Amino acid sequence: MKILLVENDLIAAALLKSALEQHTLEVAVALSVPSAQQMLEAASYTAVLLKADLPEISGFELCRFIRQRHEKLSVLMFTANSATDYKLRGFDAGADDYLVKPFEFGELLARLRALHRRYPTTPEENVLKVADLALYGSSKIVKRGDRRIDLTGRELALLEYFMHNQGRALTRHEIVHKVWDLAFDTGTNVVDVYVNYLRKKIDKEFSPKLIHTLNGIGYILEDRRA
Repeated sequence: MKILLVENDLIAAALLKSALEQHTLEVAVALSVPSAQQMLEAASYTAVLLKADLPEISGFELCRFIRQRHEKLSVLMFTANSATDYKLRGFDAGADDYLVKPFEFGELLARLRALHRRYPTTPEENVLKVADLALYGSSKIVKRGDRRIDLTGRELALLEYFMHNQGRALTRHEIVHKVWDLAFDTGTNVVDVYVNYLRKKIDKEFSPKLIHTLNGIGYILEDRRA
């Protein structure tokens, strides 16, 4: 299981993370709601272990965000407030389970495992899409329609950069700097060569064409039917 722990107390977060990892759970820590939101968009998790009474933005607000954007993701909230109304706020916000501190670590572990059994979904995977072209974030699988496309590591890095910047004109200078981490040499055609490789794999046998040349500028990835 891959857990996102949202806890603003750095020491408490470190202790809980260490204890969970001793039971073969993978744990990432967010110390604030904005950090948690960014981490949820960037990676996939099995469950969120969420402190309810966070400063500035409450755990209840984050729970509502999770329900809007990651509907199937399990959320276990915890707090020191044992009032029934407070618990009901958590469930109303979309929490799957609720624990009142102080709690026994064994109970926390059992509840996380019970959630995983009850909702045995695999972690959600971020997918980049343009028309019928899809790049699956964690697995790095690329498909055009139902057809899987095999890319080399450099081709994949180039496509990923294009898809993160879809609809935006990209200069050769920018591409070679971001994808190859090199200073642009006006005498090299490495970008053009790899764009050509990529076109043969994702565009040649498909419609619509997605990689377009911008004369005097560079390239753009977009669905021009829209």
